[in-house]
Amino acid sequence: MADDYNMPVGELMKGKRGIITGVANHQSIAWGIASQLAAQGAEMAFFHLPGMERRVRPLAEGVGARVIEAVDVTDDASMDAGFAAVGSAFGKIDFFVHALAFAPRDQIKGSFVENATREGFRTAMDISAYSFVDCARRASHMMPDGGSLITLTYLGSERAIPNYNTMGVAKAALHCPGPRAPGHPGQRHFRGRHAHPVPCGYFRRPVHAGPGPGPVRPQGGYQHGGRGRSRPLATVGPWPVHHG
Repeated sequence: MADDYNMPVGELMKGKRGIITGVANHQSIAWGIASQLAAQGAEMAFFHLPGMERRVRPLAEGVGARVIEAVDVTDDASMDAGFAAVGSAFGKIDFFVHALAFAPRDQIKGSFVENATREGFRTAMDISAYSFVDCARRASHMMPDGGSLITLTYLGSERAIPNYNTMGVAKAALHCPGPRAPGHPGQRHFRGRHAHPVPCGYFRRPVHAGPGPGPVRPQGGYQHGGRGRSRPLATVGPWPVHHG
């Protein structure tokens, strides 16, 4: 499976272990990252959304994942179980990849101000931003020798992208924990850990495949991707590897 995108093969991550979140299928950005990590020798655990095991398990097993767990980041008991499973398998980890984001469909269409709701806003912030803070806390407990916390960002966090709306605000919030996650100098618990928001650009994936500029595709996504076109999924894989 790691050969799907012709990833450079090497040993850069040999002996390193970590957790991948956000893989839904072979077109997920998280899968591009996992493929490159596998090609460089990393051992991984996969956290997937409940109900997605049928799609995720074949991919995870294809790169030799030792842990494959359904984890709901809005549920503390589910998070406890997922991290406990990784702790039992690995003991400690070296990296954590946070590739999670969600906003209800009615929050990512039309007018941001007119369509934003309290519950929709809260849901987007909880899953897209707070989950990184929660994951960073839990993952850091398993990084006694230091490590890297990786999350994904997008230009929509800085500019007004049509239809991105509440998701853009959530991505902007996600920027804030990045430099704060490792903690302040002198905080022993977080020393030696680094948090990296990785800018991914625009990728054409199933989530963007709706007709027209509808609720699941930012209008003009290619134009707002920085290069004026969609990026190949393989191009994002090396970023987290070299930031790890």
